Amino acid sequence: MEGGFGSDFGGSSGGKLDPGLIMEQVKVQIAVANAQELLQRMTDKCFRKCIGKPGGSLDNSEQKCIAMCMDRYMDAWNTVSRAYNSRLRGSLTSELGARRQT
Repeated sequence: MEGGFGSDFGGSSGGKLDPGLIMEQVKVQIAVANAQELLQRMTDKCFRKCIGKPGGSLDNSEQKCIAMCMDRYMDAWNTVSRAYNSRLRGSLTSELGARRQT
């Protein structure tokens, strides 16, 4: 079959797969999946919190509730994400330092 994996993974270099390009594509796919999951969770949580009776449109209070809920959810997610990344970097730095000493 023409264009199999080569077309999906940057195989334009004579049929050889570029591991760096593959890793970048995997990272992008993971980031997209994480963003989709975040959006789905935020939508579910804010809908349950703010919408009493689903109807054809949202009233002003429901619109404000959803906007505030989504803002708070994103703020909380960003705070947790920054703290997690900071701890991860600190852990990796400590681990690398310990390896250098041995």
